[in-house]
Amino acid sequence: MPVLNAHPRRINPRKLLLSKWTAVNPINREKHFIVTRVVQPEHPDEPIEWIDLQAVLSKRTQTLRWQVLLDSEEWWQGWKP
Repeated sequence: MPVLNAHPRRINPRKLLLSKWTAVNPINREKHFIVTRVVQPEHPDEPIEWIDLQAVLSKRTQTLRWQVLLDSEEWWQGWKP
């Protein structure tokens, strides 16, 4: 059973642009990532849902929901060795 963090990670999606992330389980040596775009919703009243996350090594970009970064078993905030 996974250990739940007593203090869940809080992220403001509007401040994600250019934030750095480390994949806990790298694939194809892609370990370090940077948020290159925060996709703005069509209507300003709607919440932000999507970001572009770019691998530093390969420059491959993927679009995903920003909430996946809340999973500390998959992502660490900042660049870790």
